[in-house]
Amino acid sequence: MPQSSISVVGLGADGPSGLGSRALDLVNQATILCGGERHLDYFADHPARRFVVKSNLRELATILEAERQSGRPVVLASGDPGCFGLVAFLRARFGREALEVVPNVSSFQLAFARLGEPWHDAHLLSAHGRPLGPVVREALHSPKFAVLTDSTNTPAAVAAALLDAGLPDAPAWVLENLGASNERLTATSLAKLEGQSFDPLNVLVVLRDSVPPRRYVFARPETDYLHSRGLITKAEVRAVSLGKLRLAETDLVWDVGAGCGSVGIEAAALAWRGTVWAVERNPEQIDHIRANVTRHRVVNLEIVAGSAPDALGDLPDPDAVFVGGAGPELRAVLAVSRDRLRPGGRFVLNAATFETAGTTLDFLRASGWPADLTQISAARGADLLGHTRLAALNPVFVIAATKPAEAR
Repeated sequence: MPQSSISVVGLGADGPSGLGSRALDLVNQATILCGGERHLDYFADHPARRFVVKSNLRELATILEAERQSGRPVVLASGDPGCFGLVAFLRARFGREALEVVPNVSSFQLAFARLGEPWHDAHLLSAHGRPLGPVVREALHSPKFAVLTDSTNTPAAVAAALLDAGLPDAPAWVLENLGASNERLTATSLAKLEGQSFDPLNVLVVLRDSVPPRRYVFARPETDYLHSRGLITKAEVRAVSLGKLRLAETDLVWDVGAGCGSVGIEAAALAWRGTVWAVERNPEQIDHIRANVTRHRVVNLEIVAGSAPDALGDLPDPDAVFVGGAGPELRAVLAVSRDRLRPGGRFVLNAATFETAGTTLDFLRASGWPADLTQISAARGADLLGHTRLAALNPVFVIAATKPAEAR
């Protein structure tokens, strides 16, 4: 007997009365209804079995797989379930051929309709059950965006995070209970949202007059960073090291031996849709990283207090690794980087001594990784009795390698 499709039906605030004939047919024929309690309450008299969906998605998948064999499973969801809804999970688990999706009007559509605002150019974001970091970094570069919020990431919390990250105050609207009899629209601004509360079902819309062009700033002068005793990767070395990392905007990056955080902070600007983990064991340096993150309003850098390689154990596999310092644990850090870096990922290490450079090159070559060595010997102009002389910086070796695509 062929398996039946998994039907995914979107509901609006008006419940069953807003469903079309196809959606109603699927619900009426269902042998099991899966959805949130609010959705299931609309069909209290339905004879089908019921399964309440919360965070139990594995159990949901098991039930749907079993029900497909001889029944007609229906999943009830809010609005358009393909927009930050269950369709993403179900497609990944069962494939698109197994799904029949009947969407309703999404809350984003209703929100922009109420404002009389076109939304083809809007950035649609969700903080509903999700961390705020990705929302903030996307919103910073969007002139028009809307955010699904929840009871934790409220409109006030989202606004505070945006303002803390450097987004200027802007006109904002909170639209609650869209499509219901108690629908409400509040016109305000990001700064004025502090202390305001709203019903949990709401959308925050922000319209900005303009967005400054994105500038990928790196190799900032050392004076832009809080540091001590000259312990900072010099701007010229940072420029070459970041160039050799060849970061994509979505990369996950390890900055091992992060020091004051200068390399990690500039990597975070380049990989702005990704995340940088700055691993550092020195408490003073950790304080410097925190201060520099605040100074440069970085939203996608996570500080990991601890010594490598042990501190790397719980981090996700990286697309790029930068090692600014490893000390006596160099070989162990190299081994973890080799094993955890994703195939095709980039590895860059700065070395001040021949011994560190030699150990690193030998290790990489023994691992079958093509590696290159560059020495940075830079000099800066300095005053000499009203004239200009060159003051040499300490030379640094920059070792770069790419993990072979076939490596595992």
